[in-house]
Amino acid sequence: MILHPNSDCVEDMELILAVDLAGGLVVHGKSGMRAGYRPLTWGLSPSAEPEAYLAALRPRFLYIADLESIQGRTPQDDLVRRCAAMVERCYLDRGVRSPAGCAAVADVTPVIGTETGAAAIEDLAAYREGYLSIDIKGGRVLPWGIRPAEMLARASEFSFEGCIILNIAAVGTEQGLAREDLEEMRASYPGRLIYGGGVAGVDDIRLLEATGFDGAIIATAVHRGTVPLEWVRRGRPCW
Repeated sequence: MILHPNSDCVEDMELILAVDLAGGLVVHGKSGMRAGYRPLTWGLSPSAEPEAYLAALRPRFLYIADLESIQGRTPQDDLVRRCAAMVERCYLDRGVRSPAGCAAVADVTPVIGTETGAAAIEDLAAYREGYLSIDIKGGRVLPWGIRPAEMLARASEFSFEGCIILNIAAVGTEQGLAREDLEEMRASYPGRLIYGGGVAGVDDIRLLEATGFDGAIIATAVHRGTVPLEWVRRGRPCW
């Protein structure tokens, strides 16, 4: 653990605020059931309008899922650019289906989801930038049905900057994490590894840090008050 000299924040672990965008608004995602996502009007922001939302929460790091683009509809690229300009670093999943899609929005870190990014695992070798999002439902990686640890071992053969474990079925549920699963995934991949989906609170973030993860993507836990908003503003957990 690396601590900032003037605080007790963990400097080698990122806390990243997740924002799902649909219809030009911030929506609350839960369990990957996208048809039921509704504007996030009950949380810490008085508005679900994305720029007002970010102005209220003031995160340091941001993860955007452009649900319109992921589902094959018109990308919200202009809106994404404005949101990305409000933070230090923005990770963007816009459902890219080829390496060319990574260049559609400048000054973001592209996220390539296994759900959309390749027809076969071998096709991921064509990507030369960004993070690979290992999209999981029912404990298996979409769309190939393999175990996350197996996918992570394969990912080490490719040129991604790191990997994101995205437990889609757990998004918005605060169901918590299991140490054994985290340890197995961490041992399977030598690069930067971030976790998102079902992070329930401070104890889960401690567990991710203890098992060697480099970041956590969170949203519901911040709005529920189980993770301090100040941590998201710093971009780090602070014990």
